[in-house]
Amino acid sequence: MKKREFLKSVAIAGAGLAFAKSSVSSEKSFQSGSEKLKHWVWERPNEKEEDKDLEKKYEDFYQAGIRGIFFEEDSEKHFKTAKNAGLETHRWMWTMNRGEKELLDNHPELYAVSREGESCATNPPYVNYYRWLCPSKPEVLEYLKTQVEEIVKKDYVDGIHLDYIRYCDVILPVNLWDNYKIEQTKELPEYDFCYCKTCREGYKKQTGIDPTDLEYPDQSPSWRKFRYDKINNVVNNLAKVAQQNKKPITAAVFPTPEIARRIVRQDWTNWNLDAVCPMIYHGFYKEQVRWIGDAVEEGIHFLNGKFPLYAGLFLPDFNSMDELEEGIKFAIKNGASGVSLFGKVDKNVLNVLRKFKG
Repeated sequence: MKKREFLKSVAIAGAGLAFAKSSVSSEKSFQSGSEKLKHWVWERPNEKEEDKDLEKKYEDFYQAGIRGIFFEEDSEKHFKTAKNAGLETHRWMWTMNRGEKELLDNHPELYAVSREGESCATNPPYVNYYRWLCPSKPEVLEYLKTQVEEIVKKDYVDGIHLDYIRYCDVILPVNLWDNYKIEQTKELPEYDFCYCKTCREGYKKQTGIDPTDLEYPDQSPSWRKFRYDKINNVVNNLAKVAQQNKKPITAAVFPTPEIARRIVRQDWTNWNLDAVCPMIYHGFYKEQVRWIGDAVEEGIHFLNGKFPLYAGLFLPDFNSMDELEEGIKFAIKNGASGVSLFGKVDKNVLNVLRKFKG
């Protein structure tokens, strides 16, 4: 199941400026400070779309102020058509959540293990495609570095965009609890990762304690930090690969630094990125549109100018175009360098974006 389908089922059922349609250097793509606003979209390329339709679509995107696309799959046709329209083309890569048959069949030992002792290779939590790798294993890091290297070497790829760069959700956003008939007012062991041999031995080497012996592992700051550091290490090593190939690297992350650390062990303010796109999906957290501004403000505060932040907005969360316009205003007022949109970007959405062109 692709990310678009997952979000639809669980939530509804329940970045550098391109100049004059020419390519730009990655170094200029994410300069912070006085740069103009730029907007992004997350897109799953449809190979059945006609060339003329794609040309118009991406031209319309550009005219509305969109300057880059995160493509979920490789498509030379889509990438090159978008580039011809003046857009940056970045490959959107699933990172720690990997369900490739080759990995599952031949390397089940690379997958994360819950506090209950169940492996994601055989007993995925929540949904069948939740197959989380263990970030402590050197083999996992080498595998992911190879994946990034293969992507960024392609001449039509302008950058790499990391998604699912975290642990499994130990606590889901509150709006999803009804879908799974669970109440996660505390951390439950079947969703708490990773307790594989590699992680346990690594933590014990640092502290002298096996995390399975902790009376309240969910309350241990050092055990949390151990896991933050493992994901940080993966991200910063992948960043080196991108930087060596002179391609920018960005990530889709949870909405605020506090939420990200608490529910997915994601410490994104300490990553060596070129930009970040927090998924500030207010409906997932049963929040009002104005919360988008609060989330942006928190992220900007803790980043302290390290790199730009583009507010990720989930279009189905908005009840009207007026609400969408309000959400974008809250994001920009509180320091976002633009927005990144997930959902159907139609002419009404583009008309709203035109009001916020850089």
